[in-house]
Amino acid sequence: MRLGNDGRARRAGLAVAVTALLATTAAMLPVGGTAASAALAAPRAAAAPAWCPTVPGHRVDCDTLDRPLVAGQSALGKVKVSYAVVRHSAPGAAKGTVAINTGGPGEVAIERAPVFGHVLGDLLKDHDLLLVDPRGTGRSERIPCGVTDAEYRFGTRAQQRDAVKRCAANLGPKAAAYTSAATADDIDAVRARLGVPQLSLYGLSYGTYLMPVYASRHPERVRSIVQSGAYPLAFDPLARPQAQAVSTTLRRVCDRSVPAACDGKQAVRDLATVAARLRDRPMTVPVTTEHGTYSVRFTEGKLANLLYEAASREVGAAPGEPSLLGRLPGALNRFAHGDVSALRTLIQEDGASGGLEDQAPYIGVVCNDYRKPWSAKAPLSVRWRQYRAALAGADRGEHGAFSAEGFNEGPTDGGDVCIDWPRENTAPEPQPTHPKLPDVPVLVLSGDLDANTPDANGVLAARQFRDSGFISVPNTGHVPEWEPTGCVTGISTRFLRTGGPGDTSCLRGLAPITVEPVLK
Repeated sequence: MRLGNDGRARRAGLAVAVTALLATTAAMLPVGGTAASAALAAPRAAAAPAWCPTVPGHRVDCDTLDRPLVAGQSALGKVKVSYAVVRHSAPGAAKGTVAINTGGPGEVAIERAPVFGHVLGDLLKDHDLLLVDPRGTGRSERIPCGVTDAEYRFGTRAQQRDAVKRCAANLGPKAAAYTSAATADDIDAVRARLGVPQLSLYGLSYGTYLMPVYASRHPERVRSIVQSGAYPLAFDPLARPQAQAVSTTLRRVCDRSVPAACDGKQAVRDLATVAARLRDRPMTVPVTTEHGTYSVRFTEGKLANLLYEAASREVGAAPGEPSLLGRLPGALNRFAHGDVSALRTLIQEDGASGGLEDQAPYIGVVCNDYRKPWSAKAPLSVRWRQYRAALAGADRGEHGAFSAEGFNEGPTDGGDVCIDWPRENTAPEPQPTHPKLPDVPVLVLSGDLDANTPDANGVLAARQFRDSGFISVPNTGHVPEWEPTGCVTGISTRFLRTGGPGDTSCLRGLAPITVEPVLK
């Protein structure tokens, strides 16, 4: 449920993919632009800080706002929250302001202003774009906890739990600063400073969790919402939709491959075989990053993470080129027949991006806010009993080809990873799962090959709102804006401008991804 070319890319949504897409289309003009507007960058405001981005054809205003670190606890001080406003290019007043959150939790937004200036160029003719770096990330003040992306991702489950405990201890009372409610209130404080009466909200991945939190806390300030790669506030803490979607996705890519590269039913059987073997006999895989080499104990849980999270990224961005998802049926089949080399290669390629980014913004929000299968106020021994009872209560087959326990060791934002998060120094109350939400137009988009935030969760995300529509985007993953034709961003743009998606027939032209043939 969760960009950058560092470790944060492993838990987010649109922007890194669009950055890669932009690199391959550098010669293209901005959407709706002209040669002149592409060549000239409108000046920044005279007092803009040095970090303020440049967006061709647009003025960009940037500033920083002091915010309470923890509401009601003035002794803990303040945090500096930075923002950028990409101004519309057409004459006259803006027709609206669109606030984007790119996911994470804890993903940056400001440095990606040029990317959004490109892909949302048509919308930026008459709408302003608001980009706020969430507290603790990017140009907003860092509040580190001493846990890196690489150690968190590559550690065993026990090591991940220990990292969470250490993160909380290092943050102390500041741990309560990392909540979706605090970030939502930061965004609204920026809105108030700018004098904008209402925002249109555009949430990607985790942004689809954050934006309903904003809408519940500031309902009168919301004009409309687009959610892409979505999941509801009341998501299943045992991740059953994700587990089931892994099998569905394997069947879909095999069934759609032309010529037929694999058999979908066989791919799911191979997956079950691989999961069972790793459950009994994990394998050790060396993973090399630019920061060093790590030894990964590859378990059923690590397999789950690879298939539902990593394999969902970039799907549909370059349908004619090899992808992790397109190579999985063959790798699983070879493993099932005793050859681990292909799967080992995929693990090493995926792990190569492990970085040194501090994980406080991610761990803090996940452990403070996300729904758990135990009581956050219970002592540790009781939490363990509640968690084990929840796993034991899961019906056989509810986690697809995985065991309930094995799959729930996969999510770095779920399962038992937060079980040691302390009762003290954290959010005073859990994030409500069914808050009152405003009656505004909402569009929810899901890639139908996305096992991270699958269609089932997207449907539930749409049902949180009275006036909502849901679109499943074929042959795309997490998030569907990855696709290169502009079809999906065109639909989002029309919705933000008019309140309706307009003609969506272009979705039928999105090509199936390339699937590596399974050797007979």
